[in-house]
Amino acid sequence: MASFKPVDILTLDVGTTALKAAIFDAHGRLRATAACEYQPAKPRPDWMELDPEVYWEAACRGIKSALDACRQDGVDIRAVGVTSQGETLIVLDGQGRPLRPAIVWLDTRSAAEAVELARVFDPAEVYRITGQQEMIPAWPATRIMWLRRHEPEIFARAAKYLLVGDYLVFRLTGRFISDRGLNPSTLYFDLNTGAWWPAMLEYLGLRAEQLPELSGPAAVAGAVHAAAARDTGLTAGIPVAPAPIDQVCGALGAGSINPGVITENTGAALALAATTLRPVLDPQRRVGVYMHGVPGRYVLLPWAPTAGMALRWFRDEFGDGADYDALCRPAAEVAPGADGLWLLPHFSGAGCPHVSARARAAFLGLTLNHTRAHLVRALLEAVAFMVRGNLEMLAEMGVAGTELRSLGGASRSALWLQIKADVCRRDLVTMECAEATSLGAALLAAVAVGVYPDHAAACAAMVRPQKVVRHDPATADLYEPVYQSYCELEKKALPEFDAG
Repeated sequence: MASFKPVDILTLDVGTTALKAAIFDAHGRLRATAACEYQPAKPRPDWMELDPEVYWEAACRGIKSALDACRQDGVDIRAVGVTSQGETLIVLDGQGRPLRPAIVWLDTRSAAEAVELARVFDPAEVYRITGQQEMIPAWPATRIMWLRRHEPEIFARAAKYLLVGDYLVFRLTGRFISDRGLNPSTLYFDLNTGAWWPAMLEYLGLRAEQLPELSGPAAVAGAVHAAAARDTGLTAGIPVAPAPIDQVCGALGAGSINPGVITENTGAALALAATTLRPVLDPQRRVGVYMHGVPGRYVLLPWAPTAGMALRWFRDEFGDGADYDALCRPAAEVAPGADGLWLLPHFSGAGCPHVSARARAAFLGLTLNHTRAHLVRALLEAVAFMVRGNLEMLAEMGVAGTELRSLGGASRSALWLQIKADVCRRDLVTMECAEATSLGAALLAAVAVGVYPDHAAACAAMVRPQKVVRHDPATADLYEPVYQSYCELEKKALPEFDAG
């Protein structure tokens, strides 16, 4: 292990419904964490927005809470790492002020613009250049087209288009800098050159200066300025390191810096991540390709828009005040297969391996004998089915992996872990640090400021597996026909949604 003076690293992980601030020591031990929830607004069907100031206020609260939790034992923040969910678009004027609410990544208002871009740009070319396999309204390029058509006054005044992670880097440092690994799914970033894609910018009517400067991996964007120090309680001058998209950071935080380890991260969304040494393009264009946090590496990132968010929705709407543990405990008594009940979990469209922006969720096979516990069990199983489907797709592409590591909030649920292991017919590994995304951002920040000489050294010092969840072959056999039925139901349902 490298020798270094004791240091602490603070990270911000900006999610869909909450921002998490975390403090790690240089050994990767979590010293403090603070989560600040928020609720995006839904002013119209298929719209999802949030005032950008809410993100900054959540960051300030989270940072102060995390710092306060460490003050008794002393805290010495030497770097701040920032990661976020991708695609959420923030538009600023020439003074750096938001011109409108952020368009959250789950927003699908720009479906018509996605169709147009798919007509104008050859899908195979888009895949080769951006790594994005399908033209869907989640991509910021489609939102900018929508703004140009429906809010031309905003489009005319727009000085900067940022992703939410970029926005927090700007609020902390005053600089417009973005990690390359955050941008592949903008649809105006060239995965091969590491620069903005001129042809897409021209079609959108964008100038490169309206986008942030690109950096990374493991680079310092700037330092915390005086105003941000007053708002957050940080010391002015602390280096700030932007990081790749949250799912890539999660893979880093689980030790996936070389091929072989596949991570599944069940947070608000579901994402799998498989490290490769080159961009691996799927001939069927089912999976996106992203940049890794390690130079010269890439990530295959199958994803689905809603996973843990579906459980949160169920808790909020039908949980009668129960927390997640109380909600899921009765589901453990329900037999595998939920007594003939399935959930198609596509609350905001379907992701990999069968992309459908029009898909919606549906419980199937519901009878008067089913209880709330059955509904919860079906929801947990549906996410496990999505994990298996994407593992099978990766295997078809020659990226089977030798180990599956489980991340995200769902990795704290013994029941959900066991369901996933049994459905997927393979063991799962959990991590000592449950906050793998935050740890990945901390790892990159540690390299950026020289705590460690490279990613391998940082990973060896900061990342540790915790336990293995063994799959039960007998239960796996019970799940086999249930999973096959789920696949058949999805195969029949998705074309109906696509047909309108």
